[in-house]
Amino acid sequence: MDPVELFHQVAQTVPAYQAFLAEHRIDPQDVTTLQDFVRVPMTSKDSYTHRHPLPDLCRNGVIGDIIAVSSGSTGVPSFWPRSADDERVIAARFEEVFRDSFDARERRTLAVVCFALGTWVGGLFTVNCCRHLAERGYPITVVAPGTDRREILRVIPELAPHFDQVVLLGYPPFLKNVIDTEDLPWADWNIKLVTAGEVFSEEWRSLVARRAGIADPVKCIASLYGTADAGVLGNETPLSVEIRRFLSAHPDTARELFGESRLPTLVQYDPDVRFFEEYQGTLLFSGDNGIPLIRYHIADEGGVLPYDELLGFARRHGFEPAAEGPERPFVYVFGRAHFTVSYYGANVYPENIAIGLEQPEVSGSVTGKFVMEVVEDAQRDRHLTITVELAPGEKPSDQTAQAVGESILAQLLRLNSEFANYVPASQQMPFIRLRESGDPEYFPPGAKHRYTR
Repeated sequence: MDPVELFHQVAQTVPAYQAFLAEHRIDPQDVTTLQDFVRVPMTSKDSYTHRHPLPDLCRNGVIGDIIAVSSGSTGVPSFWPRSADDERVIAARFEEVFRDSFDARERRTLAVVCFALGTWVGGLFTVNCCRHLAERGYPITVVAPGTDRREILRVIPELAPHFDQVVLLGYPPFLKNVIDTEDLPWADWNIKLVTAGEVFSEEWRSLVARRAGIADPVKCIASLYGTADAGVLGNETPLSVEIRRFLSAHPDTARELFGESRLPTLVQYDPDVRFFEEYQGTLLFSGDNGIPLIRYHIADEGGVLPYDELLGFARRHGFEPAAEGPERPFVYVFGRAHFTVSYYGANVYPENIAIGLEQPEVSGSVTGKFVMEVVEDAQRDRHLTITVELAPGEKPSDQTAQAVGESILAQLLRLNSEFANYVPASQQMPFIRLRESGDPEYFPPGAKHRYTR
């Protein structure tokens, strides 16, 4: 992709971007080089998409033929139109996984879409992309039970014997729960997984592969990096998974590369359709979508690694990947910045939790300070865990913890439509840990408070 060329196309055809440039006193004719382009002000939900009517954000003021919805921190929805042409571009990411990792051109494949259906971006987008692959000649059949676990477990045993392989597509913890819930002959069905929405560990990949009878976790479990704003931005390849598994086993090397002790998702992206930049440890991208976006700040912590740079780094540390991946750049993603956590693919915002603690039935017992985190237990299951500071003089009790959990859950369900629809009902109640006022581990006096871990 030539980002300068895209910039000029958007400046000529998108009313909202014309207004954005005028507001910042940018003359599009002055942007002729990449150096000029990277000095153009960034866009974001707050500075751009939320400030303009939906038609003005689209090319020539025309809304696309389908709209996806994502919920923000206050529950106010964001609308993301797209067209069949947009989906065909995204389908290339699915095609790479199905073709190169799953050999889906030669195998009759049942694609079971376990993302949330409805207006939320994941389910219908995935259904449409899989159908685009079928149009391209892949022997793929799609069934879409969504997040209804009972329906998933009803249709798979009936349909799986008629196919060479079964691909489950969904959020990582949800797919694990599905595999764990029934004593089904998963190994007989040649299971593959396509995940999105959350970072998972390589230990998780290995564990789920064992439980699903997957012999090759490198090729048979692939994660997509996607957003409601622009669909799928990148995908794991066997090459990226091999490198990530090496880094997982060598945490000091991973820390040298990423500057963090935690391990991010590592994917490859197509520079012909996406342009990534790194800005203060977060990601910007430019791309032509239903709403064309220029230097859009998606608030994901991460960075960009050129192909030669990452392969050279791996080799200098004694690792030579066996997989022959595409010679395309890598992007790594820790997850959403701005104090959100991702749980079953839903962004959980501090504002949602704070409102739960402000309700009259619990507000007298707590200070309003809390820390939210997604904690993985010994079984590799993940739980939304919220540590709450009690008011001075209050002592932890099961009764208070129950009341706090119910109040927070009520507000999450009220304000966050992604949480309500993505997270299975059995996993929605948060784990509440109560700490006394001034707890030195979570609420040290005088320190700047962090609401996430």
